[in-house]
Amino acid sequence: MAAGASSNRTGSPFNKRGNQMRVGFAGLGRMGTHMARNLVAAGHDVAVWTRNPKKLTQFCQDTGTAAAGSPTDLASRAEVVVTMLADDRASQLVYLGAEGLFSTPGGAKIFLEMSTISPAHLAHLQTQAGTRLLIDAPVSGATQAAKDAMLMIMAGANEAQIAPIAPLFNAMGKQTFALGRQGAGSIMKLAINAVIHGLNQSASEALNLAVAGGIDLPLAYDALEASAACAPMLSYRRNLYLDEANQEVSFTVALAEKDMRLATELAEKLGVQAPQAALTRNTLQNASQAGFDARDMASIIHYLREKTP
Repeated sequence: MAAGASSNRTGSPFNKRGNQMRVGFAGLGRMGTHMARNLVAAGHDVAVWTRNPKKLTQFCQDTGTAAAGSPTDLASRAEVVVTMLADDRASQLVYLGAEGLFSTPGGAKIFLEMSTISPAHLAHLQTQAGTRLLIDAPVSGATQAAKDAMLMIMAGANEAQIAPIAPLFNAMGKQTFALGRQGAGSIMKLAINAVIHGLNQSASEALNLAVAGGIDLPLAYDALEASAACAPMLSYRRNLYLDEANQEVSFTVALAEKDMRLATELAEKLGVQAPQAALTRNTLQNASQAGFDARDMASIIHYLREKTP
């Protein structure tokens, strides 16, 4: 499957005719499943591993890919390994566990950590990478963007480091930014997610305000979507805001809270004032503790409504 024209931040196109590669993919969650499928569709020789045996078997049956028995086995089968995992803890286990990706001296020499993880954890992985090239390359875009290979990729690497693996990025996304140094992708992802989760809360508050003032929710959403305040996220997540209970979860409150925890911790470390991020984190934390943790982050509109006196 063609992924759409990928480009670096200067706008010059990456080569979309690169050689097929032997790729290991770890993490078949909501995003990872689509990303791995797109690598298969682009003609790469893909092996996969995930901690859920049923999900692993089903994916391999559906796509004809090979199943690895462990992260170590996955790394031994591949030239490049892509990981899409939930958090620092999952990444730690997959990379540095007893049968982790870094446990074998042979196999893959390039690792693309595409999860949303903390810069501190990424730096720790780098100290354990040895001669391997570890690139942080988190993505921006929801599950539909992952399915359509329309993700935006933020790579903590320079253009020369990205060039050999550009066909992989092109198979999964529409645009790749080479941010120059290791760790920059992780930082940029947290900065962008701080805006997204802040917008989620602001939109929820605004819609509740409109409804409380007697405006029907769908009509209020129409007006918001047509206004200068609209962002692409509000358009593609419309059904989740209007009918969250009957929609498939795209991004959970628990994951949003994790993102904002990492963003506020980074801001504190760098000495940056981030009061809006702190408020957003607090709301997500409270909603998670109130039982919203597994619901889509659009459920914040309901959490705020329930908490209104």
